[in-house]
Amino acid sequence: MSIRRLPEHVVNRIAAGEVVERPASALKELVENALDAGATRIDVALAEGGVALIEVADDGCGMASAEMALALERHATSKLPDRLLDAGAIQAVETLGFRGEALPSIASVARLTLDSRVRGGEGWRRVIDNGALVAEGPQGLPPGTRVRVEDLFGRVPARRKFLRSSRAEYAACLDVVRRLAMARPEVAFQLRHDGRLALNLPADLDRPARVAALTDRALAENSVVVALEREGVRLAGVAGLPTFNRGIADHQYLFVNGRPVKDKLLVGAVRGAYAELLARDRHAVVALFLDVPADAVDVNVHPAKTEVRFRDPALVRGLIVSGLKRALDEAGHRSAQSAEPSSWGRWQVEGGEAQEPAPAWSAPSAIAALAPAPPNGGRLHDARPSFFAAPPAARAEPAAAPAPLAERFPLGVARGQVARTYIVAEAEDGLVIVDQHAAHERLVLERMRAGVAGAGVARQALLLPEVVELDEPGCDRLEAAAPELERLGLELERFGPRAVLVRAVPAVLGAGDVAALVTDLADDLAAYDSALGLRERLDHVAATMACHHSVRAGRVLSVAEMNALLREMEATPHSGQCNHGRPTWVKLAHGDIEKLFGRR
Repeated sequence: MSIRRLPEHVVNRIAAGEVVERPASALKELVENALDAGATRIDVALAEGGVALIEVADDGCGMASAEMALALERHATSKLPDRLLDAGAIQAVETLGFRGEALPSIASVARLTLDSRVRGGEGWRRVIDNGALVAEGPQGLPPGTRVRVEDLFGRVPARRKFLRSSRAEYAACLDVVRRLAMARPEVAFQLRHDGRLALNLPADLDRPARVAALTDRALAENSVVVALEREGVRLAGVAGLPTFNRGIADHQYLFVNGRPVKDKLLVGAVRGAYAELLARDRHAVVALFLDVPADAVDVNVHPAKTEVRFRDPALVRGLIVSGLKRALDEAGHRSAQSAEPSSWGRWQVEGGEAQEPAPAWSAPSAIAALAPAPPNGGRLHDARPSFFAAPPAARAEPAAAPAPLAERFPLGVARGQVARTYIVAEAEDGLVIVDQHAAHERLVLERMRAGVAGAGVARQALLLPEVVELDEPGCDRLEAAAPELERLGLELERFGPRAVLVRAVPAVLGAGDVAALVTDLADDLAAYDSALGLRERLDHVAATMACHHSVRAGRVLSVAEMNALLREMEATPHSGQCNHGRPTWVKLAHGDIEKLFGRR
């Protein structure tokens, strides 16, 4: 086979494969061009997730007609000054991009309309249809540039069929705009999708306010400011309190010299800083901005420049870990956890000390009704059905029934609680230690699985439906999964573009923090929805629900509650490990205890 040159249109499409992977890739290039042009306002319009339309308009410096023609040629750029080319210092580039391939690559796989005008000059338009110039001429518009991309991959069906749904593509586009808007708080951003305003950010917000507006409004009150400088490297940003966390790491935003990156070194540093403060399956909410000398970082290790390489990675990692730990240490006792209104609603402040008599014991209902201990201050009376017995009156008979015999039960009978986390039980052949949260988490999950396999999970309607605010992609995922969630007893419906209305929750969960549950479910669907089948997705959702509404570590249990938990564990399959694979109980045999004390 002879060697030959590829046709120009094939070369352009190959180049487009490096730059334009999906609509979000094209949008990223266009917004970065607008920022490099000195724009103070950027307006983005999308249709069908960016597949049908991507339009980016800015008020930057604009281009003359001759520059527009050159901008649509490959390897033409204004972002590499001659001094850098002459010195061969490409790594010292300070703009967001410089390869000069974005516009011609996008134009080779879509219909691209480029309008631009410099201040004091005339506007001009060029229209490129899948690599061919079809029109050009004068155009009226304010100073700046407007790029319109239509029918992306319309003539490349092999690429088009591998795009995801419009909702998924829109979520990716929204994430791109969020990251770039977070990096440039001095620039106003507006995003419309299918004619509806989805994002509107003024330019007068400071960095913490901009980060909170783009992630979670509650972050403003549950975060600390990070600021540290060492050896010419400066770290700034916002870090959420350890108790203000997420189920997946989608709220970790990292920037190097104003460029959004996804770097393993930086992610690992964040994980290391929070290592002793977060559970292994929870993730911090952070937005960190790293300013590094241009010659100390290489931004050209990835075609899309989403990865970087540092000359001194140990310095950067140490700076991030130290900066985060110092900021979190200064937070003192602050915590994002607060009393759940639905839980405290069962308590009443009263002047008397009378207690209601205890009803008959029912293990499942009693465990489901567990609530946190009341806060300090005030005299509280538990107004819910109580399983704590009233103080016995003076009488001759014993005030309490004798304890059950340990020989009757495989997991023994409860003898006490250690650190408000572990149940200590005596069995016939040794000592059993149970992690109360892990155990109850498994029990709730198995109840929900049994309900799904049978007649369905019983649900409890909320007296007042609760509105939970999320970002739009999260609401989209929950709306699409509503039939699956209903099978698990969670009834919700869309309530505007950025909220869902929760009407019922699984009865087995009891009352709890509905907003936190729904937020984590949206995170789980983002992580697993496209990769798993229906059964696996239901299992993941059920596991998240069970974790949220299980007996927490730190909850003081009565002996009756502990024994009820042990009896249900004995009757429940897979109760030896929690939903995350950790053991729920361990046993020290009599022989093991004797060895500890040197008796054998």
